[in-house]
Amino acid sequence: MAGHDLRVLPGALAIARLGAGDPVPAWATGAGAAAGALVAVVRTPAELSIVCADACVPDGVRAERGWRALEVAGPLELSMTGVLAALTAPLARAGVAIFAVSTFDTDYVLVPAAALDDAVAVLRADGHRVA
Repeated sequence: MAGHDLRVLPGALAIARLGAGDPVPAWATGAGAAAGALVAVVRTPAELSIVCADACVPDGVRAERGWRALEVAGPLELSMTGVLAALTAPLARAGVAIFAVSTFDTDYVLVPAAALDDAVAVLRADGHRVA
């Protein structure tokens, strides 16, 4: 499979965890979040997870901070297979933790900011193009 084109998005992200019954908080989708950063809200019967700009998450909220996002150039057809596998397999072999987010048009792979340079190098060595 040919490599994919990726772009490193600017800014640090956080992955927050709230209770399953909690409402989506204003800080997740408000003015700070609307400044162009990636925002993802996922609710399951067990939790509410939010990915947003690190600076938007208030102190005291359970969150993993300091993540960076790599965006796959899209739009991708929903019938495409193996896109995330092609990205996550080399990162797993290199010991880089990931958090994946998908939208209708594309995929995002989040990596800890401290591992961003390693992640980019690993993906490039595997044939992906990262800007």
